[in-house]
Formats: sequence, structure tokens, C-alpha cells
Amino acid sequence: MLKTVINIFRIADLRNKVLFTLGMLVIYRVGFHIPIPGFDINAIVDAAGARDTDSPFGRAAEMMQIFTGGNLDNSSLFGLGIMPYITASIILMLVQEVVPALKKLRQEGQTGYKKIQEYTRYLTVPICVLQSLMYMRLLGGYTYAGMHVQAAIMGIVGMTAGTIFLMWLGEQIDEYGIGNGISLIIMAGIIARMPWALRKLMLSVSFNVAPPPGSIGPTKILILICAFVFVVAGAILITQGQRRIPVQQAKMMRGHRMYGGQRHYLPLRVNHGGVMPIIFASAFMSFLPVLVVQLARIEVIGRSMIFVTIQNSLAPHAFTYNIIYMILIFLFAYFWVSVQFQPKDLAKNLRDSGSFIPGLRPGRRTAEYLETVMTRVTYYGGAFVAVIAVVPSVVMGLLGVDWRVATFLGGTGLLIVVSVSLDLVQRIEASLLMHSYEGFSETGRIKGAYS
Repeated sequence: MLKTVINIFRIADLRNKVLFTLGMLVIYRVGFHIPIPGFDINAIVDAAGARDTDSPFGRAAEMMQIFTGGNLDNSSLFGLGIMPYITASIILMLVQEVVPALKKLRQEGQTGYKKIQEYTRYLTVPICVLQSLMYMRLLGGYTYAGMHVQAAIMGIVGMTAGTIFLMWLGEQIDEYGIGNGISLIIMAGIIARMPWALRKLMLSVSFNVAPPPGSIGPTKILILICAFVFVVAGAILITQGQRRIPVQQAKMMRGHRMYGGQRHYLPLRVNHGGVMPIIFASAFMSFLPVLVVQLARIEVIGRSMIFVTIQNSLAPHAFTYNIIYMILIFLFAYFWVSVQFQPKDLAKNLRDSGSFIPGLRPGRRTAEYLETVMTRVTYYGGAFVAVIAVVPSVVMGLLGVDWRVATFLGGTGLLIVVSVSLDLVQRIEASLLMHSYEGFSETGRIKGAYS
């Protein structure tokens, strides 16, 4: 491992890319601590510390910070993180399926991709303004005297500019650094919060045989370690897992030579949706059910015990909540695959390139087969991601660990870190092998597991 790290800095091009990426992430972390002018930061931090993390708004804020790399607790310029850009990307992905012009643009290759990226940037700006405006309304009581309007304007402009800067930062990493810039920013935000989670966990640890109430004893520590190992191993397995479809290239005669005839594989990812199903399900479960029930209980029928029972069953620690959460992740996994995976286009590309799947006719029959295989593979991928996503809730319920701590020891946050880290390692390893250096694995290049 040490030899591999040394080899990274021996290659000038790879060394410059790694150092550039680290420099951009340092700039991100520095800007993360720049507050918005006009707000009492100490009052905001105290209010954030006293926030009920099990409430709908508290859980939504925590999930948003995990997914975006931002932090709303200290009212920084980067408080929104990269979430508006992610939202704009998701919106355009969905719109492409119903707008023929955008769908045609996507099929134009690199030129169409750049145009869609341009539309994504334009759409990010109004989303930033809308989200920062909502955030300014929540912080209206924490401005300095006589600066309510000025602070709101500076907050909207500052947070919008901060997100646009992060978007630019991610694109610079894509072009001049190594790895996916947006994913690395999200991962950096998660890793930066992990020391706080570990410190909070260590304050609750007791190594006594009979630990006092509210503390974590040796048995619980062992369970936490096992849960951590399980989630890391599962995240690696589900990220690298592939179903390899054999593809045969047709033979062609050119002059007196025969070309083609090679046999290769078409890899279908087991977890094709990545963490997107978790993001959709988390957003749904963070806002809609509890808020709707709470409004109905307060404004419609008063203190009806029926709605109180329904609200309690939809609390984040409830069994019903986690079952619904897992089902939504499973459904959104299929939804995301139906949006992103296009078997007809894939079958058309295979036919146009002179390749075919042995035993299947090119065209419609190949598309039907690919769709069937992807449906079956997604069943296992979605189920595994759903299990990993509820690990923090299980740890919190069985061991009494704070939900914010359990989130970083297992579940979505760890899944994102592992996925992005694997992608980064594979990119670095590809550069090392291209320059005739050994990769991280002595047995050869890191490959995906396949079935």
C-alpha cells in the first residue's frame, strides 16, 4: 500500500490531479466556515443544538446535510451544499423521459451532454433562490436588530453564490482533478462530520461489566463494530456487483483478413440506482407522512387518538415507519432503473456495432432479455440497499445510540463514502496501470463481483 502511494506521486500527471483535487476540497472546507452576515451565529448554533432530531423538520435537516455536504446549523455560505444542483439534475433526468427534444439531445453524445449540463446550471439558480428564501424565513428571528431585510437579502445572495461556487468547484475537479467532483464534495462533508459522531459515541461508552443506564457497554460496542463491518462489506459488494451478459461480436471479412469474432461481456450493475432510491424515500418519509398527520390532528379533528396513533406509528423509530421506508426504497430502485436504463437503446447500439447476445436475435428480443435480467438483478440490489438503509434505525432502537451517531456508523452516509471511495480508487488504479505501475491489489486490478 505504501509503495502504491509513493507511485502515485512519481507520476507527474496523476500527482497534479490528486493535489488539485485535495486543494479544491480544502477550499470547500474553508468556505464552509464563512458565516452569512447579519445573523447571530451563536444563537443559531444554540438553537440547532436544542433541536429535536426525531421531529420531521429535525430529521429532514439531518438527512439534507448528509446528502448534500452542507451544514445548516452554523448558517454558512455553503449551508445549502450541493443539493440544488442535485435537485436540478434529477428534475432534468425525469423531464427527459417526457420531452422528446431533451431525449433526442441526450442521444447526441458529448455535445448533448454538455448542453444538458448547461440547462442544469440554469435551473440550479432559481432552485437555490427558492431554498435559500425558505431558509431565511426559518432564521428570521436570529438576525441582529434592524437588519432583518438586509440579512435576508445577503443570505439569499450569499447562499445562492455559495452553491454556484460549489457547482463550479465540482466541475473543476471533473476536468482537472480525479474522481467525480460533486460526489467528492458530498463525501468530504460526510467525513468531516464523522469525528463529531465518534466523539459523541465515545462519551457514552462504559467498559464496566454492568454499565450504568444510558451508557454503551462492551456488548453494545461489539454489536456496533459488527454492524459497521456488515455495512461496509455490503456497500462494497452491492457497489461492485455486476451481472455480466456475454456478447459476441460478428465476424467480418475485409480483403483477405477476418476481423471481429471476439467475445466480451456487458456488465449490468446490481445497484444501478446507487443512493438515489434512498434519497427519494428519505425525502418522502421526512416530510409528507408525519407533517400531514400532524396538520390533520391539529387543525381538523383536534386530539383524536386515531391520528395520534398514526403519527406515532410514522415516527422515525417506529417499526411501521421502517417497513414503509424499506418498501419505498425498493420501489424507487425500480423507478430509477426504469428512468435510467434503456434496454431498447442498448440493444440498438449492440446491433449497430455488429454485436449480439448468443442465442438471441438482435433488436426487440435482445431488449426484452436485457429488461428481464435488469428487473431480476434490481430485485436483489434494491432489497440489499433497503436493508442497509435501516441499519441506523435498528442500532438506535436496540442499543439506544443517538440517531445522528448511528447514521455515520452505518446506513446511507457510509454507503455514500464507500461508493465514492471505490470509484476514486479505481480511477487512481487505472492511471497507475496505464503507466505500468502496480495497483492497490497485488493480484491485479480491482474488479467488480459478478453473478
